Amino acid sequence: MEKHLSFHDRLNNAIPGGAHTYSRGFDQFPSNAPQIIVKGKGSYVWDPDGNKYLDYGMGLRSVTLGYANQRVNAAAIKEIENGNNLPRASVTELKAAELLIDLIPSIQMVKFAKNGSNTTTAAVKIARAFTGRRYVCVPRQQPFFSFDDWFIGSTPVQRGIPSEIISLTLLFDYNDISTLERLFEEHPNEIAAVMLEPATTLTPCSNSCIQELTSDPKCKNCLNKTNNFLLKVQNLCKKEGALFILDEMITGFRWHLKGAQTYFDVNPDLSTFGKGMANGFPLAAVGGRRDIMEVGSIINPGQERTFLLSTTHGGEMSSLGAFIEATSIYKEKDVCRYLWNYGTRLKEEIQSLSAEYGLSEFFQIEGPAICLNYIARDSRGEPSAKFRTLFSQEMVKHGVLMHAISVCYAHGDEELDLTLSAVKKALGVYSKALETGIDHFLVGPEVKPVFRKYN
Repeated sequence: MEKHLSFHDRLNNAIPGGAHTYSRGFDQFPSNAPQIIVKGKGSYVWDPDGNKYLDYGMGLRSVTLGYANQRVNAAAIKEIENGNNLPRASVTELKAAELLIDLIPSIQMVKFAKNGSNTTTAAVKIARAFTGRRYVCVPRQQPFFSFDDWFIGSTPVQRGIPSEIISLTLLFDYNDISTLERLFEEHPNEIAAVMLEPATTLTPCSNSCIQELTSDPKCKNCLNKTNNFLLKVQNLCKKEGALFILDEMITGFRWHLKGAQTYFDVNPDLSTFGKGMANGFPLAAVGGRRDIMEVGSIINPGQERTFLLSTTHGGEMSSLGAFIEATSIYKEKDVCRYLWNYGTRLKEEIQSLSAEYGLSEFFQIEGPAICLNYIARDSRGEPSAKFRTLFSQEMVKHGVLMHAISVCYAHGDEELDLTLSAVKKALGVYSKALETGIDHFLVGPEVKPVFRKYN
């Protein structure tokens, strides 16, 4: 490959999409963002020219402690020197499995893998094997569950997926139990499972709860608990004989050390975890009730086999060692509480700056402190990809990568000050763009949705 080509061109010549996750693609960032990254440390990343950026992408939310955490790295290196991948199950593999079982109340057995998509697909297979049913329900408001056909077929990106598979995934609306009840009515005794994230910027009591969500869960003793959407889904699934599956890929090891299921006081039949559980090391898990997980067992003579996850690298010791050490740090440092508290300060300060510039109706921070997102609106008050790109572009100019907001333990007071300084400058440009037109300020194309039918 000719070396004079840009990193952008070299990446897209070598890799379909230019990266191994579409969320890392060039169409997800403003044109002035670094085209490629060399390294990360703490909450910062560097490009090949030595430019340093404060980062809020944090490895697509997989890094909760900070890049290259010394203790986690040392634990992973120790396991590499022990052989990393052995011919039978390792002691580290057993320790990691028992740790997750002890940590998450709903998990009695667990299978590890490398990708979250593998574990959510495994959960679907488990549900179908256990119930003998075929349909799976997911919320249309939640963007991603798996790269496998069963889910991608429910998005606009359906090329290459047979219609028979597309028809097996049914959509309902998060926080509207009537839409899920309708699916059960239309497909009696045919729905194997309902899978959903416990919360995003949308929370299961957002339509009725008056309490602000903080690091201290209040759901267990809440007088309004019967209106908790997750509890309604749990009860409906139990009534209809379907499995209740929570995808905690993002909420796990952020909302609460024992999962958002503990935070919201529900008890799923199956759960999936990943991302932050090993501070960026490749690890995911599916776990749940023993009688359900045992569809993948080999110890029950005469039982029909379910070929569940069988991955060469699922028991890779470096990632499992990283998980064990990261969990120890979460406990020692009360990391989840720290993430909530930093997110609270960040949200309040950005909202204050937005009000200071008279932009409260045009630039808003949504979601609880642990799961923030910014909404950029145009002069008509409509959500705008162009204005979102403009804000991200201006943040990059001042050394902050904030195409999304994901907080880690390495974000401290200095990082908050740097962020707010950049936000103040970015909002100043935003205000001018509203007055005189965005085309005077936006350089390059606007960011695009990952799930779109055409490039």
